[in-house]
Amino acid sequence: MATSQQDRVCIGAIAGVRGLKGEVRIKSFTADPDDVAAYGPVSTDNGNKSYRINVTAHAKGLVIARLDGIADRTAAEALKGTKLYVPKDVLPAPEDGEYYHADLVGLTAKTEDGEHLGTVKAIHNFGAGDIIEIDAGDDDMMIPFTANTIPVVDIENDRIVVKPLPVVEASGEADEG
Repeated sequence: MATSQQDRVCIGAIAGVRGLKGEVRIKSFTADPDDVAAYGPVSTDNGNKSYRINVTAHAKGLVIARLDGIADRTAAEALKGTKLYVPKDVLPAPEDGEYYHADLVGLTAKTEDGEHLGTVKAIHNFGAGDIIEIDAGDDDMMIPFTANTIPVVDIENDRIVVKPLPVVEASGEADEG
């Protein structure tokens, strides 16, 4: 039985290779980086391939690992950029008030006044914290994912509430509206 995209969680991505024997560098998205190998085989974006991960080392914030069936540098290089997924049901249940980023994708985004803004498209982290991307039709919105800007995350009712950000004028002064 195939697992749908909503039933999977991305737990890492292959960032590069190490050596000649097929080891890969994985950016782990799990709380403990080694847990990228803890939930059984991982699958690729399209689900066509799966791999068991064996963590062998750590380097510069990345996990070094061997993937079953990848035995040389050329095969490993072909996987660079590949996102690694597991079925959501193999992960621990989130604590109260916590959720997986995958749970947010598809939620409706509204203002505190109920104005419809769009749908959560993705969650990004470019190094300075999480950013929520909202598909707002012609223009996507990128909003910092903080308690101040997203005061309500209501998974049960399929919505988030977005607090308007102040608009900064060219003079550097914030406009409240």
